[in-house]
Amino acid sequence: MLVRLPSAAAYSLQVEKEHRWLPRLAPLLPLPVPVPLAMGTPAYNYPWHWSVYRWIEGETATLERIASLPQFAASLAEFLVALQQIDPAGGPAPGQHNFFRGGPLSVYDGETRRAIAALDGKIDTGAASAVWEAALAATWHGAPVWFHGDVSWGNLLVRQGSLSAVIDFGTSGVGDPSCDLAIAWTLFEGESREVFRAGLQVDEATWARGRGWTLWKALITVAGHIDIDPVEVEKSRRVIDEVLADHQRMA
Repeated sequence: MLVRLPSAAAYSLQVEKEHRWLPRLAPLLPLPVPVPLAMGTPAYNYPWHWSVYRWIEGETATLERIASLPQFAASLAEFLVALQQIDPAGGPAPGQHNFFRGGPLSVYDGETRRAIAALDGKIDTGAASAVWEAALAATWHGAPVWFHGDVSWGNLLVRQGSLSAVIDFGTSGVGDPSCDLAIAWTLFEGESREVFRAGLQVDEATWARGRGWTLWKALITVAGHIDIDPVEVEKSRRVIDEVLADHQRMA
């Protein structure tokens, strides 16, 4: 089994959500996801609810462990399509519990613009602003669907080189699924990125919003860690470069 304890009050809102919804989502998905076994209650030395889950076999997805990145991308797209097809009725709308994933990008407009200004001279701020403006303009008008909210390599498990499970649904909800596209630029590239997009049948507007979500996170990471964590900054710089280059190719 696995015990998960939120590390801050902001994450504690996710516990009851996962306990309510993961048992309903799990039977409808093509890969294993965490299913809670029990919920711990606050005590004198720990102030929030916490969870016990059944252990899921697998290793964290890394390029070294993935046998075929295009096949991995296809499997992930298949999983996300299945997730989006689940009835969203009553599902959690974007809010504090998931840091507004699935909502409009405008929530992070001020933060993104401040990060761009702070990085003037360190990145191509003109290109970054163009990507952000395009993402804001690509307004979402669709019906809400289920999304994971944090599709990153750290939340994907592999066995024998293939995608075997998707974990950590703390930022999940129902709304705009474009926030689930960030992995297209943080892990995939070239053929694997195209396979991922084709599998999801993503239109231009959704893809543009996906670039926006990815750029926001990479920008605030670089701006916040530039003098603290050079390794993390370099990773996020690479993501920014990938996003900007992809936008230019599509222009």
